[in-house]
Amino acid sequence: MSFDYDLFVIGGGSGGVRAARVAAGDAGAKVALAEMDRYGGTCVIRGCVPKKLMVFASEYNEVVADAKAYGWELRDGPFDWQSFRTRLNSELDRLEGVYRSLLAQSGVETFDARAVLKDAHTIELSTGETKTAKHILVATGGHPVRPAIANAELGIVSDDIFHLESLPKSILIIGGGYIACEFACILHGLGVEVTQYYRGAQILRGFDEEARGLIAESMRERGIDLRTGTNIVEMAPASDDHTISNTGTGSDAAMGASSQDIAAVAERQSGSQSAERGGPIWVKATNGREKVFDAVLFATGRDPNTSDMGLEQIGVKLGRRGEVEVDEYSQTAVPSVFAIGDVTDRVNLTPVAIREGMAFVETVFKGNPTPVDHDLIPSAIFTQPEMGTIGLSEEDAREQEPVEIYCTSFRPMQTAFAGRTDRVLMKLVVSVETRKILGCHIVAPNAGEMIQLAGIAVKMGATKEDFDRTVAVHPTMSEEIVTMKTPVSTA
Repeated sequence: MSFDYDLFVIGGGSGGVRAARVAAGDAGAKVALAEMDRYGGTCVIRGCVPKKLMVFASEYNEVVADAKAYGWELRDGPFDWQSFRTRLNSELDRLEGVYRSLLAQSGVETFDARAVLKDAHTIELSTGETKTAKHILVATGGHPVRPAIANAELGIVSDDIFHLESLPKSILIIGGGYIACEFACILHGLGVEVTQYYRGAQILRGFDEEARGLIAESMRERGIDLRTGTNIVEMAPASDDHTISNTGTGSDAAMGASSQDIAAVAERQSGSQSAERGGPIWVKATNGREKVFDAVLFATGRDPNTSDMGLEQIGVKLGRRGEVEVDEYSQTAVPSVFAIGDVTDRVNLTPVAIREGMAFVETVFKGNPTPVDHDLIPSAIFTQPEMGTIGLSEEDAREQEPVEIYCTSFRPMQTAFAGRTDRVLMKLVVSVETRKILGCHIVAPNAGEMIQLAGIAVKMGATKEDFDRTVAVHPTMSEEIVTMKTPVSTA
């Protein structure tokens, strides 16, 4: 049977673009790609890249005070969102152009259209065109979701942050995952009054308990009103009937509405920056606390982009949340259809999607069956301070085998000199039997940079004694990783 293409990729994010480029450029396949939105996907357009640039911007908030402690005379000033946003949009436009150019240079034919599968080899585009391909790769990513409560549409999601015409004066963030915590730190650093509700007992569920505890403590010390064991139960447009009150118990009861709170409500109701976003929002929490915010951000999870694509109709199996079910080679129940990246909901990280795309090309176009390796993936959470992590948490490791825990926490030289109380954490989880490092967890400025290098050693199977034999680089924060000699606990 003759096909229009050897490969048709649906989705122009990092994973899909890499697979298309390599299949066309290295393997000589005839490839097409369809993208209904902007090329670059979640990471480049509304995720990693713009978020990290916002992280950089937010960290300058403390530079002036620190610089003064080091003898520099600098002038404080407000953050200019409009200036930053203009430059940010220009950078995203540039990066999208790079993605388009790379596809063109590799000989990939592109369609700015939505694609739907009609059968195992046929794709129908929103332009009305129909194309056929021997292989189809679904790389459509995911999208943020809102909770199923009344008036949820009043809130924004992470995709919307980058499109705000102006920053709100106050914001409530719902959620305790890395997206919620990162944006809480970013927006606080940019001068927004941030409150965060999370229904669980501690933020960053699934990560090392000690590490996430230090991050929560640091967020509160910086001025973020982080409230765990708390969720939203009602929200509505603020009106004269919605005055700020705190009818909960404990710390809530002590935080009654101040004259500034009431004045702020009056200002917002009379028309202010929040009018651009539909006006202030009244929120009631599970503890009975009521408050009005300029904006509410839902960071309560993401679902795969698989709706109305015809996947189930042609025999592709989807999971409970709509994720495409695949085997270790990213192949679906339909042999000609594969899927990679967040749409499969395996490990939702951009470098993983790229690795999956490369493994797909090796398997299908280069005759080298390559399963995807999802073991020991380093990752970073860009809170303030950052967390870098690889391997098992202390809690998970203890459930599997006897372990030794090496851990230290201290005030780093740079910020301690400036009078800040920030603390960092270095932690190794070690197997008693094999001496291998099962987990490495770092909470510190630039922890993401540190964990990339530590991750190489852990992936190679380094032991605690390998770390001990490595001479420390002094004076650095990271030297503590190789100088911890005595375990703080064994179990």
